[in-house]
Parts: sequence; C-alpha cells; structure tokens
Amino acid sequence: MKSVVLAGLSGGSGKSVVSVGLIAALRNRGRGVAVFKKGPDYIDAGWMSMAAGRPCYNLDPYLMSHEAIATTFQEHIYGNAYAVVEGNRGLFDGVSAQGEYSTAELAQQLELPILLVVNCSKTTRTIAAVVLGCEAFDPRIRIAGVILNQIATPRHESIIRQSIETYTDVPVLGIMPRLKEDVFPMRHLGVTPHQESVAAGETVDRLGALAETNFDLDAIVERMPRKVPIPPEEIHLSSPQVTIGVLRDAAFQFYYEDNLEALTRAGARLVMIDALRSDSLPQDLDGLYIGGGFPETSARQLAENESFRQSVREEVEKGLPVYAECGGLIFLGRSILLDGQEYPLAGVFPVTFGLSRKPQAHGYSSFVVEQENSFYPVGTKIKGHEFRYSIVRTYDDPPESLVLRMQRGTGFIEGRDGLVKKNVLALYTHVIASGTPQWGEGLIGAARRFSQEKAG
Repeated sequence: MKSVVLAGLSGGSGKSVVSVGLIAALRNRGRGVAVFKKGPDYIDAGWMSMAAGRPCYNLDPYLMSHEAIATTFQEHIYGNAYAVVEGNRGLFDGVSAQGEYSTAELAQQLELPILLVVNCSKTTRTIAAVVLGCEAFDPRIRIAGVILNQIATPRHESIIRQSIETYTDVPVLGIMPRLKEDVFPMRHLGVTPHQESVAAGETVDRLGALAETNFDLDAIVERMPRKVPIPPEEIHLSSPQVTIGVLRDAAFQFYYEDNLEALTRAGARLVMIDALRSDSLPQDLDGLYIGGGFPETSARQLAENESFRQSVREEVEKGLPVYAECGGLIFLGRSILLDGQEYPLAGVFPVTFGLSRKPQAHGYSSFVVEQENSFYPVGTKIKGHEFRYSIVRTYDDPPESLVLRMQRGTGFIEGRDGLVKKNVLALYTHVIASGTPQWGEGLIGAARRFSQEKAG
C-alpha cells in the first residue's frame, strides 16, 4: 500500500487535473486506488471518485479531529494498492499565519510525502526558486517530486527541468502540457460537477492517458512510502430500523460519503430519490435528507415537477423529519428568481431566493443551537462550512425565529441560520458526520420517533 499527497501553490494551480489523471493512470494498472480530498470540497471529490471507481472521502483538519482523520484514512485504504490525497488551496495555506489546518499539516499528520503541482505558465527559472522555498519552508514535510503544469513547449519544459535539478534536490516526475481548452467543463460557479457533464467519462480517460504519457509513474510510485493498512474493525450493521430518503440527482449532488455511511451504520435504510423525475416521495419514509447542490441549474425541471413538490409539502405537514442543507434549504423555499423568471419550489418556508454573481458565503463556519428543533439539542455547538452564491430576496418570518446563532460565518440572515417548521430543519451550513456525530444521531433519532408515532 503506497500513498501520496498532491499539493499546489494555490487554488487553480492544476491539482485536480493532475490528481484525476494520476488516479486514472494508477487504476489502469489494475489495482485499487483509495482517494481522499482534503477540505470540505464536493466537486473535486466527485471527479476523483469517478477516476478511482470508488467513493472519495474527505479529510478536513478543521471539521474533524486527528483521531477521526486517522480512522477515516485507515478504514478506506485497506485492500487497495495506492492512496492519493488531494490537498486544497496552497500547500501551506491554512486559517492562520501559522498554517493551521493546511495541506502541509495534514501531510505531516498522515506521515505522507508531497507531490507538488506547479503552474509554470509564463515563467521558467523562477519555478526553481519557488520549489526551493517550499522545500526549505517547513523541514517537517518531504516533497517527493514535482509535476510541472501548463508546459507550453519542449524548450519551456527543458529550462524548468534544468533549473530545478540545478538548484534543488527535488526531482521532476512529470508534466501536464498546456491544453487548448479547460479539460474540466466550467460554468458560472466554477467546475461543473461530474454528474452534470455528459463527457465526464471521456474527460477522465483523457487525463489518465495524459498522465500515462507524461508522468514517470514508476518513479512516482517508488517515492510513495509503503503503508501497512490496519484491517478495519468489523462493522456489525443492525437491521435497518428506519427508512431515510435522500434526494440525489443532478440538482442535489453534494453528499459526503461519510454522512451516508454514518446513517447506514446507525440502522437506516437509504432510498435514493430523483426530485427531477419522481412523481412523489415514497410513502414509507421515516426521514428525508436533502443535501446541497445546484438547484438553480435545474430550477425549470424542479418547478415543472409540481406533483413531487406537493408531496414534499404534504409529508412535511404530516411531520416527516427533513434535514436540508444549502441547496436543500433553497428547494424548501417558496421560489427562486433567475434572469427575471420566478420558479416555484416546494413552498415549505416563506422565502424567495435569488442568485448573485459573487459568493455570498465561503469558508468554515460554526453555530450554536439556541432554540428547540428535531435534530440538535439546545446548547449544541457545531462546526461546518458554507459555500453559496444564492441570496435571500424576501423572508416573511422574523430573524428571531431562526434557531441557530452563527459564531463564525454568514448563515441565513442577520447572523442566524436554521429554519424550522414541524420536524424540518433547513440551514446553509454543511457538516461532516465524522466531525459532528450529533448530526447522524439527530437525524436517526428524529426518524425513529416519527416511525414510532406512525406505528401508534
């Protein structure tokens, strides 16, 4: 079992292109690749998962304890030949000047070397100075090699290779040539999720072929240290005691595998539901989980599926527990305004949403529970993250009705989050189950209570 962390100098440096290519190339060798994404990202994790042919798990030092990170890593590398961890932002970028929660810190914790991806656009010899600086900046990390991204010509590559070999001890282990177009499809909010890309399979295959041609795969594997995976403890799953629906389609894609597994381990049978095509919610649900995503890109289809929206309203009125994050919160609103057109939504909450061209909340967050709800006890403190372009255009209820007070982050409005109606809790903040065990406990507990009430 051999492992490595891919890191860059900044966001947009080409880490994802290189990591997906490397994962696909290693998988083509016929052996399993365990994949992990550092940070709270869903979209990169989705592309990595597609390249590996298995789920990608998030490792987030801010949201998860050291023990949770170690456990998640060990549980999911077992039975694989390789493990690839993709970092986020720049190698040393964290939430403070000390680099807390950075990719470098994660690599130190996991005792893994770093494969550094460097964007070489419009530069040559300076790259050697950058690599030398990264190598010397923190002696606790080990840079196993460099991948040169955005290489324009053979001469461009030659000058940079010679410079790095002359001034540093770090080997160049491959290049990614400059491509004529973005290999990942882009749109107004950045990279398009693989679920919405009709050519996703072709993209992964192309990146795998580029890696096989341009990376020294044998040298990369040689510099990946051996890890002896610890066999995970056998998990004894109890018979499913509750049934929880999960809206999972082109509109709602943002789910941590960790969260879904937490529900399954706690005794839930998960039912995947397509909100764009299903006529209604299944009648046997004890709970509903609506994750994030891009409901605005599917607003017309969601609006046209009137019977499904009506069934959600009806089940909410019957007391069905519903936990909704970000995109799920939007779906439970009254409507969304896009380009002068108003699209009706589920209508559970009296909110009209819009969309901004700039992020309205982006980063780690935390809140404290101040009022009663079906999922979190009053006084609970939760860490999470926010990423949204949506805006609240109108909200008919007072801000004081929101049950969560933001300690860090933006929330819904006026420093608060958490809309409640009957057994529904809808909020902008995303959480990860391995860092927030209260989340799974709360959803399972609400579903069990509802199931018992139905049984009389």
